[in-house]
Amino acid sequence: MPILLLLAAVAMPIVGWVSQSGAFGPDNATISARYPTLLVAAGYAFSVWGLIFLLDVAFALREAIAPSSGLARARRSALAGFVLTAAWMPIFSLQIYWLALLVIWSAAGCLIHAALESSRDPAPLRHWVWSWLPLSLHAGWLSIAAFLNTAQVIVAYRLLPIDAMLPWSLVLFALALGLLLLVNHRMRGNVAYAGVAIWGLIAVYVRQGSSATPGAVTAGWTAVAMAILLAGQTLWLRKRAGSVLKG
Repeated sequence: MPILLLLAAVAMPIVGWVSQSGAFGPDNATISARYPTLLVAAGYAFSVWGLIFLLDVAFALREAIAPSSGLARARRSALAGFVLTAAWMPIFSLQIYWLALLVIWSAAGCLIHAALESSRDPAPLRHWVWSWLPLSLHAGWLSIAAFLNTAQVIVAYRLLPIDAMLPWSLVLFALALGLLLLVNHRMRGNVAYAGVAIWGLIAVYVRQGSSATPGAVTAGWTAVAMAILLAGQTLWLRKRAGSVLKG
């Protein structure tokens, strides 16, 4: 299992580079421009994948060298999530959007479970850099990316009105906020999970601020409001956790 985890972790940046080179079809930026939505984020935000991949490899390498007995379930979920993350990239470039949507939501579920399991480790101060941080960042980013991908699929297949996207986009924003707050609460205010989600939400605001799409301004400020709520919840949960520990 640890060796498979390492291979999957290494595969993600390799597949990502090959996919972005156009080997499987249009890169993500090209597809995003083809199907503009009110949930799309500014391009710079996706640079976070480099950090996520680097930390995922570090996590997998450490587990290959010295597996932690407390992270067995987290390793299994992470392995599935890494494989699905790698698979999503060529599938999306091949423009098999329904399959890509299924894959990214499955990856998000796996990484959220892995992050939850990592947060339950009895020695968080010893393992936070190697497991809690990479798994939390990956889970947080996928919690945002899955909704961005959902909006793109809706536009690509014209499942809902594309000339009046704000109503259904607000529904997606609300669902995203619900997921973020729920998972963050379960992890008692996970700064890494919330932080990378806030990074993505602010990038949505930046992108929508320069968009001429009807409803873009409202969508951008909705993303800001979500970021504020998530940050506030995180601070409250961390303060509450500190009070409980003192008691």
